[in-house]
Amino acid sequence: MDLQVIAKNNMEITEAMQTYVEKKIGKLVRYLPTITEGKVEISREGAKVPQQRFTVQVTLDSKGVLIRAQEKSDDVRAAIDSVADVLSKRIERYKGKLYDKGRGTSLTRQGATAEAEEAEAPRRVVKDKHFMVKPMPVDEAVHQMELLGHDFFVFTDADTETLSVLYRRKDGNYGLIEAERG
Repeated sequence: MDLQVIAKNNMEITEAMQTYVEKKIGKLVRYLPTITEGKVEISREGAKVPQQRFTVQVTLDSKGVLIRAQEKSDDVRAAIDSVADVLSKRIERYKGKLYDKGRGTSLTRQGATAEAEEAEAPRRVVKDKHFMVKPMPVDEAVHQMELLGHDFFVFTDADTETLSVLYRRKDGNYGLIEAERG
């Protein structure tokens, strides 16, 4: 696996840290040999909460399927360990679905957002992101969304050739928004 380690926010990657990342993230190839490349971003935040001082974000590419995880901790090695554990669980889930050994639909996510607190401040766009939209069937989009750990996924439906948005509903099921040509 071609592993790229990137430091952000005045973070310096030492040789020992580079070796540790390669050891921990490199082990994931044992679980999924089709992983060809990986990107590890390590950053130091000026967080008031010490448990969120270091952020480690890893994106793995397995034949075009992206598997991503992000963890925060007060120690960079603990964050690397946590993100490796999360990725191994996501790889297991992906392999189960890939080889039809899964137990059906994915587990629902629970949790609520604190919308009442944020309602006072006006909303604005703070991040702009660009990405390639690949044509794929809906079931593959569900797998991709779960592997990324997101609550929605934008893709081109391979059957209808329309831009679509897949999203997770509060009841744990999925919703699909399809664009109509007008």
